[in-house]
Amino acid sequence: MKEHPFVPVLFVDREGTILQDTRLDGFGKVHWIPGVFAGLSKIRKFGDFSLVMLSQQMGVGTAAFSRESFLPVHQWVLDTLAGERICFDDVHVDFSLEGDNCPGHLPSPSLLASYTAGAYDLDHSFLIGGKLMDVELASSLGCKVILFAEKQAGAALLADRKELAPAVVFISDDWQEIASFLVGGEEREDRKATIIRNTAETRITLSVNLDGTGKGNMHTGIGFLDHMLAQVLRHSQIDMDLSADGDLEVDEHHTVEDIAIVMGSAIKQALGDKWGISRYGFDLLPMDDVLAQGAIDFSGRPFFHWNVPFRREYVGTFPTEMFGHFFKSFSDAAACNLDLKVSQGNAHHMIEAVFKCFAKSLKMAVHRYPYSNELPSTKGVL
Repeated sequence: MKEHPFVPVLFVDREGTILQDTRLDGFGKVHWIPGVFAGLSKIRKFGDFSLVMLSQQMGVGTAAFSRESFLPVHQWVLDTLAGERICFDDVHVDFSLEGDNCPGHLPSPSLLASYTAGAYDLDHSFLIGGKLMDVELASSLGCKVILFAEKQAGAALLADRKELAPAVVFISDDWQEIASFLVGGEEREDRKATIIRNTAETRITLSVNLDGTGKGNMHTGIGFLDHMLAQVLRHSQIDMDLSADGDLEVDEHHTVEDIAIVMGSAIKQALGDKWGISRYGFDLLPMDDVLAQGAIDFSGRPFFHWNVPFRREYVGTFPTEMFGHFFKSFSDAAACNLDLKVSQGNAHHMIEAVFKCFAKSLKMAVHRYPYSNELPSTKGVL
């Protein structure tokens, strides 16, 4: 299975999927497709797509279809969607005139050249549209198609263009069905785990939800560690509730180590069989005077590389050597490869940048593609 290092895109052809297919030259022409707000809201909330609107408004700028009649209505449509928290990352409108030989005409992919330059994960990208032109465009881009049509009508549309059929992976004119296909429905298995670890030195309980929104609480008894783990919550978007009671009267070692063991074990358990996950995650994160690099692979084989050159033995009262031990213990328990590096600078910034970088790498690696039935390994097991 190919690696997924970049963000997938969800292209949506506005005409016929968001709005009824008509020339948008007046507010009275705006007729919403039923269910579009609920469906797009779910995709925007739970998906990791870059959301891109496409529209073909040929003839704008002519006497019969002035820009003054189009642009206010177009902006009102975008504002209305934004009011429902459906914000598009980009909007591409084809303003070409009929008869033009402009290479930017849809379905020509040249209008969308920025998406084919290698910065996006087109293998896991989709185009939602109801016309053959949409299927042709998606085929040119190298992404998949969700054909917005009633199933029999969609099959009939493709009957004479069988060469385009492999690009179509789903046919539906129901936005709830489409949203469930893209980001999963209530029937999908929860990726949650709770680990309780009680020893003579520590008592730790941790619950995780890999498909959360970064909510939770971290109570370790160590203020600086709480602050760093709060960064993991925020930037991984994994829900975690942690309660740790350790022998801090001795030192921090047992508490820090056992928290990392429990966190790695919980994430490993929540990942389950790992079908459909990205598996790999990495990030490059600047923070003031330092630059952190992180990479993670949930390969089932623990290996840890740490290149963090501290010049101080402590940050506050916390020993800096414990941070490497924290991530080594996590790697062992999660059975993952973990590589972390940061440039020299302010010690607080170094540590915080590493935790943030780790969190963002973790978010990428555990991401699950609900429409994928593939294991990200040629071995057939992870």
